[in-house]
Amino acid sequence: MNDVVIPKGYRSQGTLIETEIHIKKIKDFFEKELFKALNLTRVSAPLFVDSSSGLNDNMTGYERPIVFRASAAGKDVEIIQSLAKWRIMSLHRYGFCEGQGLYTDMHIIKKDDTMDNLHSIYVDQWGWEKVISQDERNEAYLKSIVRSIYGVFRITESFVNSEVTATGHKLPQDIFFITAQELEDKYPDLNPREREQEICREHGAVFIMKIGDALKSGEKHDGRSPDYDDWNLNGDIHFWYPLLDTSMEISSMGIRVNEEALERQLKLAGAEDRRQLYFHKALLKGKLPYTIGGGIGQSRVCMYFLNKAHIGEVQASVWDEKIVTACRENGINLL
Repeated sequence: MNDVVIPKGYRSQGTLIETEIHIKKIKDFFEKELFKALNLTRVSAPLFVDSSSGLNDNMTGYERPIVFRASAAGKDVEIIQSLAKWRIMSLHRYGFCEGQGLYTDMHIIKKDDTMDNLHSIYVDQWGWEKVISQDERNEAYLKSIVRSIYGVFRITESFVNSEVTATGHKLPQDIFFITAQELEDKYPDLNPREREQEICREHGAVFIMKIGDALKSGEKHDGRSPDYDDWNLNGDIHFWYPLLDTSMEISSMGIRVNEEALERQLKLAGAEDRRQLYFHKALLKGKLPYTIGGGIGQSRVCMYFLNKAHIGEVQASVWDEKIVTACRENGINLL
């Protein structure tokens, strides 16, 4: 259901053009600090890929990509939903070495997504991917990268408060780590979304690990496509967002599947037919590098640091009339 929460007494701060200027400053600063922290090089990203390539991501498995006929090419293509597999292929094609990586400025359309304060059918992300060694495919290395990314958020927060607009420091010094199973054990009577709320309320910044497999209850914390993240070596970064009294997922990332993990997860997901796709065959034959990567939501980063009540205040998208009216009547200025 499309809906909007109106914080008590909220009014958008600044004019529309002032907000646009602030968005540009934050994005430029964050992007620069991210590629320095992870040793990344920017590359161009596609908006759509060949439907038969297997490079588009199935995400949780129920999202439907937008497919259309590219008449001049004589083939069906689909709007990207994520570029994890494309980035892995690109690391191989471009000849990146261990310790080096790439990032992209991704623009995604998710036509089946809900619309509310945090969700839009338009998604803009920094998608990144880095070559690692087989020995780095472990939880300790995953946590070290999470801490590096969290350091970028902390530096950006200081920059925003000193150089953009004073919204106050909200992030704790350190990010808290917990697995999805530990979270279920801690809050067995809550659903996954409610568990995220409670752990973020307590710690402020949390990385929830090991998402994709069924938990002891038989349920999954959240869905994950079987063919990019290793479900034992992945997770989501969540921040507590006081303005909306909620947790905000800011990034999803993970160490990617190797041959063994891909075989296991395809079987668990009942998706073994994907083994015949170009990407999957290359990975199973050991032709692709081991990598770690993820996506960081640009609009959510800006929303968080500018203390905005609605994601439509930091991105231009389409909303239903109920949301447009509620925002107009309550001082929320949609771009």
